[in-house]
Amino acid sequence: MFFPLFNKMKLNLKRPLAFFDLEATGINVGADRIVEIAILKAYPDGKEEVKTWRVNPEIPIPLQTSLIHGIYDEDIANEPTFKMLAKEIAEFIGESDLAGYNSNKFDIPMLLEEFLRANVDFDMNQRKFVDVQNIFHQMEQRTLKAAYKFYCQEDLINAHAAEADVIATYKVLLGQLEMYKEKEFEDKQGNKSIPVVNDVDALHVFTNIHKPVDFAGRMVYNDKNEVCFNFGKHKGKTTEQVFAVEPSYYAWMKQGDFPLYTKKKLDEEWAKFNAKKNENRTPKPQPTAAAQKPQYQQKPQQKPDKPAQPINNDMLEQLKMKFGK
Repeated sequence: MFFPLFNKMKLNLKRPLAFFDLEATGINVGADRIVEIAILKAYPDGKEEVKTWRVNPEIPIPLQTSLIHGIYDEDIANEPTFKMLAKEIAEFIGESDLAGYNSNKFDIPMLLEEFLRANVDFDMNQRKFVDVQNIFHQMEQRTLKAAYKFYCQEDLINAHAAEADVIATYKVLLGQLEMYKEKEFEDKQGNKSIPVVNDVDALHVFTNIHKPVDFAGRMVYNDKNEVCFNFGKHKGKTTEQVFAVEPSYYAWMKQGDFPLYTKKKLDEEWAKFNAKKNENRTPKPQPTAAAQKPQYQQKPQQKPDKPAQPINNDMLEQLKMKFGK
């Protein structure tokens, strides 16, 4: 169902922008599961559409987590699993760009894990993603509840309910665009710009501070747009550098407790590394036609037989000694 939520500024969109928020069994992207997902889809013509799904995570929800978002095991016992909902959710998002609050670090990697478990290929390569929290943290440094109060001059009711949070996130972005439309920002290198503008491409650049490759932050782009590891002993090194000196690192990560999407991007880097290595390999020289002909070894020349010697007395004496006669 389409309906206008607000009468404020409308987003300048080239294609739909899907705001989404997840509630889960916990915050471990690789181990925890979604229990609720709400998506607000904003269209270029100004229409908005909201859908919410409750999800059976197939694992217990810890009490401390239920106390935060208010969803208990009995609330979702009869709900469909994510695998049952995955295609419907992917189709609703469609070709939309993605937006959320802290979405780059949590919601996007969690959603990608669930899609991969459900064997749904959700392509991220052509999408833009806007993390509203990063605009807020870079411009003001505060929480969704504080952001809502600050930008919308209202108190956020039912915080940590997915639909309330996703609508609040949408309204916060509209408030940020209004407040910062002419405000100058200076980064840590002293570069000045006006980054908060009504354009998803520009917001994508501004909110993706660490240039994540896998969204879990294990791999990031460096200033040369090369993929680097962002943890452990190889932090800051490109994947190509690491694979060249320690190819077993790839196998270690594949067998390790890393998110599925991290492993998927790792596979892509491994494939690119091997393709490049094969291109740079010097081809073996091809044998010439003459060289391809079978070569036959010549038998060594035998020494010519000596002419027979006439029997003499010495030879007779030697025969007697040999045979005892």
